[in-house]
Amino acid sequence: MGFTIGGIREMRSASRRRARSSEITAVAEYTGLWGWDVVPGARAARAGGRTECSCGAPDCPSPGAHPLAFGEELAAGATLEKAAAAWARTPGAAVLLPVGRAFDVLDVPEPAGRNALGRLERMGLPLGPVAATPTGRALFFVAPGAAAELPDLLYRMGWDDAALDLRTLGLGDHLTAPPSDLAGRGPVRWLRPPSLDTARPPQARLVVGTLAYVCARLCG
Repeated sequence: MGFTIGGIREMRSASRRRARSSEITAVAEYTGLWGWDVVPGARAARAGGRTECSCGAPDCPSPGAHPLAFGEELAAGATLEKAAAAWARTPGAAVLLPVGRAFDVLDVPEPAGRNALGRLERMGLPLGPVAATPTGRALFFVAPGAAAELPDLLYRMGWDDAALDLRTLGLGDHLTAPPSDLAGRGPVRWLRPPSLDTARPPQARLVVGTLAYVCARLCG
């Protein structure tokens, strides 16, 4: 059976409905199960070698990775019905998590993140969720305040002079959450999804040493 223009459009429409449904379900889980605030975010698409943002600004500094100015923030505890209503008002919005409230983020190259994750699991240390981006980064959720604490932590652990590809996201930043697309490059995914054991992330000091060691060894 051959494809028709109408059939292709119907397939695309069904695909978009499934994407919206999965994102609404994710929003409800993030707010209702894990106690995270959620914000509808802009989308981005690659066109002619450049990235265009759905916000419409031709010089957008963060295409597809910032809150929509007219989007309604959903507070922790929002229901599936509220999530569906919010996304109905902002169709196609990305799922963004405000950082610095329930968690901060330690951002490392994905190969180093996978290596560190295995080491930390073998050591039996408490871990929070870990996400992976289509741009090759691993994002470790840690307790709020880590972004401000990191320089002192690295100094006390003897890593302050090392050339580490170890970044942070803190208060005022936003994280594009699974299953949303990041800046037109592909979906963000979980390496270690949130659960009853991981939704409340650990203090950064419990994971920074391992992350710094692996970054220095693999990325230095």
